[in-house]
Amino acid sequence: MSFAPDITEQLARARADLRMGVPVMLHGESTALVMAAETLTSQRLADLLALGGEPVLAITARRAETLKARVYDGDLARIALPKDATPAWVQSIANPADDLRAPMKGPFACARGGATDVHRAALQLAKSARLLPAALVLDLPGGVDFAAQNHLTTLDLNAAASALETRSHLHPVVNARLPMEVSEAGRLHIFRPEDGGEEHYAIEIGSPDRAKPVLTRLHSACFTGDLLGSLKCDCGPQLRAALAQMGEEGHGVLLYLNQEGRGIGLTNKMRAYSLQDQGFDTVEANHRLGFEDDERDFRLGADILKSMGFSAVRLLTNNPRKVEMMKASGIDVAERVPLRVGENRHNTAYLATKAKKSGHLL
Repeated sequence: MSFAPDITEQLARARADLRMGVPVMLHGESTALVMAAETLTSQRLADLLALGGEPVLAITARRAETLKARVYDGDLARIALPKDATPAWVQSIANPADDLRAPMKGPFACARGGATDVHRAALQLAKSARLLPAALVLDLPGGVDFAAQNHLTTLDLNAAASALETRSHLHPVVNARLPMEVSEAGRLHIFRPEDGGEEHYAIEIGSPDRAKPVLTRLHSACFTGDLLGSLKCDCGPQLRAALAQMGEEGHGVLLYLNQEGRGIGLTNKMRAYSLQDQGFDTVEANHRLGFEDDERDFRLGADILKSMGFSAVRLLTNNPRKVEMMKASGIDVAERVPLRVGENRHNTAYLATKAKKSGHLL
């Protein structure tokens, strides 16, 4: 019998630690102390530098491209930390907010050669914690004992890397009747992941025949568009139009996935909006922050549909990637149903970028 947390539970602890500025330890062939750049404090940095060694700031290749930092490791760069580094310096490398005001942040000394598995896992962990993808990493011989002495969360690197790559299993928690404006025959289903992450929802309209393709919308949460009526995107109009069409047809399933800001979280989405105010488009803004164009995982939607007994859909979308991912996940897409609503003078350029760079069929 053991009450010790498994790797999934340890990862949840590690995410919480990084969000609060607490270091974690990654243990593989070598052992390294990891801190999130975004939540770094002066005291934590001073403590890190006092340990000696050669700490580096790991950033993604996307962020390195903006900074003109050398990328020797494919998808990431390792910037040597100056002896006089401050939290402000570290965070200016991680956060592009002042790039235009202070564009010449280098030159940087970038590490070359050696293992990068710890650095890659650190960046994945920061991303999954909805933090900027930048992490301080210090190889620390005897790190396991150090972690025990300081009560730090320690992750086995191989197990952690595998768990970070695997999407968490979703469990149906509860469903209940929910009369709505578009249909009084509504039902809300709640699905909870095993990894302590955000819950996802399925809004079922009517009683769809499980043997036939169901009208379906994969909708990513958009606090600004869905709730506040933001004119910078088309999310709110798409949500309401999809529900209205399901109400008119008498059946349908809207999957509301908590993947705000194309999977980077609301805080980072607002950072992207701030960069858009500086003149960058939505894709450029994501890249400058260190993220990919789209960090969402639509396979979650396929998992929910299967759990509810559906195997085929008529998919309300303008995004071919959603169609491809549904098919790859074992859901037959009998029809792609266009959903062209919500264009206005504030989001015309945004929609044009989605069409040109992300392949949306607008």
